[in-house]
Formats: sequence, C-alpha cells, structure tokens
Amino acid sequence: MSNTTVAPPTVTVRPKRPLRPRLVRWGLTAAVLIPFLWAALGIDISLDRLLTAPADMWNRVIRQMFPPDLSPEAIERALPSITESLWMAWIGTMIGAFFSFLLAFAAATNVTPGWLANSIRQILNAIRAVPEIILAMVLIPVTGLGAWTGTLALGIHSIGTLGKLSSEVIEGIDAGPVEAVAATGGTKLQQMRFAIVPQVMPNIVAYWLYRFEINIRASAVLGIIGAGGVGAELQAQLRFRDFSRAATVLLLTIAVVLLIDTISARVRRRIISGHAEEEPIAMFTAMSWGQRSLAIVGGLVLVAIAVFILYQYQQGL
Repeated sequence: MSNTTVAPPTVTVRPKRPLRPRLVRWGLTAAVLIPFLWAALGIDISLDRLLTAPADMWNRVIRQMFPPDLSPEAIERALPSITESLWMAWIGTMIGAFFSFLLAFAAATNVTPGWLANSIRQILNAIRAVPEIILAMVLIPVTGLGAWTGTLALGIHSIGTLGKLSSEVIEGIDAGPVEAVAATGGTKLQQMRFAIVPQVMPNIVAYWLYRFEINIRASAVLGIIGAGGVGAELQAQLRFRDFSRAATVLLLTIAVVLLIDTISARVRRRIISGHAEEEPIAMFTAMSWGQRSLAIVGGLVLVAIAVFILYQYQQGL
C-alpha cells in the first residue's frame, strides 16, 4: 500500500482594509447627513406632513385640474402668454450670449493676465449669484412691469452663467494651433480668431442652446411677480380658483417646453459630435422590443392627445 499524505486545507486570510478610506467615507456621509437633518429641523419638516403631502396635493389641486378646459377661448388666451415667454427667453439668451462671449476671453487665464482674469471671474460670479427673480424685482422700479423686465433679468443672469462656462471651455483648448499661428507671426487677435474660436465655438453654442432651455422655464416663474410671460396667466387662473384653465396653461407650457428641449438637444448633439445623427428608422430598428413598444405607446398617446385637443377646439368654433 502506498502512503498518501493529505495536504492541510489552505486558509485564506482576508487583507485588512486600511482605516483611512473608511474614516473618509464615514466623514463624507456625516458631512451630508448632519446638514440635511439640521436643515429639516430648521424648516419644520415633520414625518406626518411628508406622509400627508401627496394626498393633500392630489385632493386640493391636481384632482380639480381635470378635465382641463380645452375650449378655444382658453387655448387662445394661454397661447399669447406662452409665446411671450419664448420671446423673453430667446432675447435674454441672445443678450447673455453676446456679452458673455466677450467677457469669456477676458476671464480665461490662458488668454489674459491672471489679475484681469480673476477680476472678471469675480464679476461673473457676482452676477450669477443673484437669481433671475431677484434681478426682476430690482429692475421693476426702473423698467416697470412687463416682458422687458423679465427679458433683462434673464439676459443679465445668462451673462454670468454663460461667461463662466465659456471661459472654462477656452481654458481647455489645445495649445498647438495657438502656437502654430504665433510661430507664423500672427498677432494676439489673429491667434484668437484662427486658433481659439474654431475650437471653442461648438461647445459654446451648445451652452447657448442649453441656456435657452433654462430661460424658457425661468420666464414662466418671472411672470408671477409681473415680469411678463406665462406665469402671470397661470397666477391669474390660480387666484380665481379656475383650476381647469390653469391645467390648460400648464399642459400647453409643458408641451412647448418638451418640444423645444427635444429640438435643442438634437441640435446640441449635432454641433458637438460634428456629424449627422442616425435616421429615425435606423434608430427604431436598433431598439429592443421593449423600447419599441414603449416608443409606439408613447407616440399613440401623444397623437390621441393632439387629436382630442383639435376635436375640442373645432367643437367650440
């Protein structure tokens, strides 16, 4: 008989995790939770109010909004306010785009001296720190109530936001083209024109479009204080407890915002990628069966809503 020796079982010893990463993780968790609990106590949030809030919102507001008033009179009254919000957002974005484009080069540390760039950045930070609604309240005594006040508020706040984002884009450029233009004897202005601007324009234009989307939403809020836009119409309907017409204003506003967001997102992707996107048919065939089903159901629901609105509109004529 041959003697066989059995090897003793190997015991795997788990390495001891270092203490420092755990302390950092627990420290970050505490840094988030403690201010959250402190803030919740400071604004008097109770568990009972959190549990009853959804039911109160449904019974007091949402349930009374349905069915919405889709009569021609309600739609014709809401559309001018929505259009005014769009014009406010567009002009405000153009104001912000023009001035922020000039200030962005002065705020970029790789283009201007450090003392000047830091000074311009602090100015942009100060502009961005004041919300649009506060700017509108400050401008109302000067420009009065109306869309012009809201437009200026959106434009001024857009200068601070777009200037900050654009300056960061300029600082992230490739220095090679700039050095090439400088090596051929190009001036500082020519370096910006032929080496910097072509690199940064796709991202900057994408930021402009994104800011336009934000300004559309902000213009709806400015109307509440009388600075023009759809917010004034919504406030008037809620003040008189006409929830069905308030629902009409909300639905039309949401539809317009979603449409513009979809178009703007597609344009932004096209600008940044530099090539055309896939055709809708090719994108549809590339989806899974679940995604196709959701897309078909969503499309049918949107078509049904559009047909219902048109039918109600024609019935009222």
